[in-house]
Amino acid sequence: MTTDSAGKRSPTSCADRLAAAGIELPEPFPSFGSYIMCKRWGSQLFTAGHVSAAGDQFITGKLGGSLDVEAGRDAARLAARSLLASVQAELGDLDQVEQVLQVLVTVNATPEFTDHTAVADAASDVLTAAFGEAGRHPRLAVGVSSLPADLAVEVQATFGLTS
Repeated sequence: MTTDSAGKRSPTSCADRLAAAGIELPEPFPSFGSYIMCKRWGSQLFTAGHVSAAGDQFITGKLGGSLDVEAGRDAARLAARSLLASVQAELGDLDQVEQVLQVLVTVNATPEFTDHTAVADAASDVLTAAFGEAGRHPRLAVGVSSLPADLAVEVQATFGLTS
């Protein structure tokens, strides 16, 4: 913890920031196919898409159909937590992340659904909670007609690493 000019204590590590935000990471999720969850290339780390799971239950359905915006935001938060768990497992320590470079949030949605960015903001908020200002990132939020297994949301990211 560090102390700012107003005497307020602020977390300095990702683990401290996550704890302060009340965010716990799940166990890393395995891949379900012929791919890996993370790939390090030089000073960058690329992730596969991570989905929203609560324990062994997946959040499924379409936004604008069986799911409302708040359910989508919950799904996006869970997917971002899963993504961070994979990054931590790959690197051993989230503090090796220097910057979140880019995020893609894919939303399983009906053609009428238009609140993709509200859903994606929830995933972005988790990354900003973990990395502070270094967690702010460019992002693409898109709606698609389906995701594998009718999953609600998928989140993918690219990270810049300290070395």
